Amino acid sequence: MTNPQVRPDPALGLLELYDEALPHVYGYLLARCGDTAMAEDLTAESFLAAVDAIRKPGAPDPSTPWLIGVARHKLADHWRRVGREQRGLRLLDTESPDVADPWETIVDRIRAREVLGRLGAHHRAALTLRYLDGLPVPEVARHLDRSLHATEALLVRARAAFRRIYEGEEGSR
Repeated sequence: MTNPQVRPDPALGLLELYDEALPHVYGYLLARCGDTAMAEDLTAESFLAAVDAIRKPGAPDPSTPWLIGVARHKLADHWRRVGREQRGLRLLDTESPDVADPWETIVDRIRAREVLGRLGAHHRAALTLRYLDGLPVPEVARHLDRSLHATEALLVRARAAFRRIYEGEEGSR
């Protein structure tokens, strides 16, 4: 019986670089987003992503410029998320221009979010990806790691569950 060689974790190189790179990565993000809490969150996400990336075959040696590149990607992901949310909110604002009382629209949105929060995680994820993020059903299926037909069925069940809760609340008022 031979003794297998234990390979050191390639992420240990990041640990050695962490103290030196942290202020550079954080400073890069803070200068671009202007929000300390957001910069801290994105810095943490960047280092976690770097750990995942460095463990993959063919990964580069960790360096501060490489970590800043990872941070750049995390910042871009953040801005894309914000953009999707803002587009979704703008769409909601323009969907019902004939509503006499805009307050009713706001209350409906709040109630819809509450109902969404009461659904099971699988229903909430499917509805969020499809209707809030605006993804086509094949993309939703890919994100949920399901077949197209299973995702379509999930969306039917999720819409029905949402409707039951939403209309049940409506009927009790």
